[in-house]
Amino acid sequence: MQPGVDHKRILLVHPLGYASSRAGRDVSRLANIMPPLGLASIAAYLQQRGLEVQIVDCYAHPDSDRRIVDLVRTLRPGWLGLSCTTSSFHDGVRIAALAKSEQPGLRVAMGGPHVSALKGVLLENYPVLDALIVGEGEESFYQLVCHEPAEWPTLAGVVSRDDAGAICFPGYRKPALDLDSLPFPAYDKLVGFPLTYQLPIFNYPKAPNTSCISSRGCPYACSYCDRSVFQRTFRFNSADYLYAHLSELKQRYGVRHINFYDDQFTFHRQRVVDFCRLLIDRPLDMTFNCAIRAEHVDDELIGLMKEAGCWMMSLGIETGDPDLLAQHRQNPDLAMLADTIHLIKKHHIRVKGLMMVGLPGESEQSVRRSMAYIRALPIDDLNVAKFTPFPGSPLYEHIHDLGRFDEDWDRMDCMRFQFVPHGMNEEQLERLFLEFYKMHFKRHDVLWNYVTMLWKSPHSWYRFASNLTGFLSFARQGKRLGDE
Repeated sequence: MQPGVDHKRILLVHPLGYASSRAGRDVSRLANIMPPLGLASIAAYLQQRGLEVQIVDCYAHPDSDRRIVDLVRTLRPGWLGLSCTTSSFHDGVRIAALAKSEQPGLRVAMGGPHVSALKGVLLENYPVLDALIVGEGEESFYQLVCHEPAEWPTLAGVVSRDDAGAICFPGYRKPALDLDSLPFPAYDKLVGFPLTYQLPIFNYPKAPNTSCISSRGCPYACSYCDRSVFQRTFRFNSADYLYAHLSELKQRYGVRHINFYDDQFTFHRQRVVDFCRLLIDRPLDMTFNCAIRAEHVDDELIGLMKEAGCWMMSLGIETGDPDLLAQHRQNPDLAMLADTIHLIKKHHIRVKGLMMVGLPGESEQSVRRSMAYIRALPIDDLNVAKFTPFPGSPLYEHIHDLGRFDEDWDRMDCMRFQFVPHGMNEEQLERLFLEFYKMHFKRHDVLWNYVTMLWKSPHSWYRFASNLTGFLSFARQGKRLGDE
């Protein structure tokens, strides 16, 4: 053990991913600041086992370098844990170097989807990292903290170096955790929670609000999704656990609306039925959003969810071109999606459509088919992402055969066209992307819908007015501030 550090003290950091000077003008950040639930879950798990944990969320508090340095100096933590996406990875490496410059005895572990996808190659190329956490993080990180470096190569879920410097990964940790055995995330370690964190504007009726994850994994294998962390599994919290979790958020923090940040909230139907009945029988005066697949809802279930407080459902449509959809998604049935959207609207629940522009095989004609498909549906809110081939997704393995790909990790945030499919160019994609958004938000029914948000979600209008410059700039150019 290195002198000068306390290995029972852990500092967890969620990197911002770009220069902090840009954060105050970044419309994508201003519109949606989500708590780092993965780190909060790991923090609670470690605290339950007698370790002391602090969290610094640089996304919520962009100018955090000084706080990180101060915590390293005063607490002398033995470990720095970082959770990184592709676009925040290099910022995580920078923070690791900054912390080690203050405390050379500090050990650094990094996890997150980017790490789980690329594994050992990152340890080979970034010596400032001591170990990587692959897959589910709680128990793997705990075991890493409890063992000396000579033992790390034997730890499941951990990528490390042996005494000779060779990269070792003994495989994913099994069995996976029973999610009902986990403590609730350590929300108290998130400075300013819940008021610092905000769901996307017009995506909630009341504040304060926050996100919650009630399941892990997805059994589907769509071409654009990375399943490196939880693989093709699906595990979930029981209805009783979930009700207790929401009760904790309401009673302790005053949270009034929840967004379930699950890939498939309704995949296990009976769990959702039981949860809704608990909310109906013992109301918490809370509303909620969730993401669904059309295959896993029906009229009876949607009606029950509405009665329990469901305010909005999001559906991953991706593209309105049936031939393109069939190339990338399982169960590519646009008619079923449309029927489900009409069914949701029948129960007076808001619908958010999730689309992508720039998938391999995309053309101007396919984008226009997507526009026509959306225009014909009662979609309340729309999110259009710029397709990005992330490490770990099936497409990533052969993406260079499908178009031009600029693999600049710092810019891979779904806000830029880093990939351009064959037969198209970036200027064409940008033009169609902006036209897509303008087409939707100029519809009379959509505009009236947002007018009604004055009384349905007044807090959203306050945030919109407070950051008017950034939102109008995005509406004109389709780019976050700083990318013009």
